[in-house]
Amino acid sequence: MRKITARDFTGTAAWDALPIEQIEGATLRLHWSDAPYKWHINDGPEVFVVLDGEVDMHIRKEGREEVLRLKVGDIFHAENGDEHLARPDGPMRALVIEKAGSV
Repeated sequence: MRKITARDFTGTAAWDALPIEQIEGATLRLHWSDAPYKWHINDGPEVFVVLDGEVDMHIRKEGREEVLRLKVGDIFHAENGDEHLARPDGPMRALVIEKAGSV
């Protein structure tokens, strides 16, 4: 057993992750970043929980871009095929649960 304090984790590069567990084909990882990720589509669902900081989650729906502001405690759920990009507003930490090997 272990206790993980999200605020104590800082990666050496944007989007570094601390692997926490893999459960039946899914990974649970603590991500740290102070820079945007890339537009991507997961090959399965993703759950993104903001633990520290704030993130603008850019999503594309029917050819239009929207921005969802995520604060501590907010959860973003992307289904298989949903295109999105995370853009932190300063350093952030998020728990990401997704299919193992997903982008």
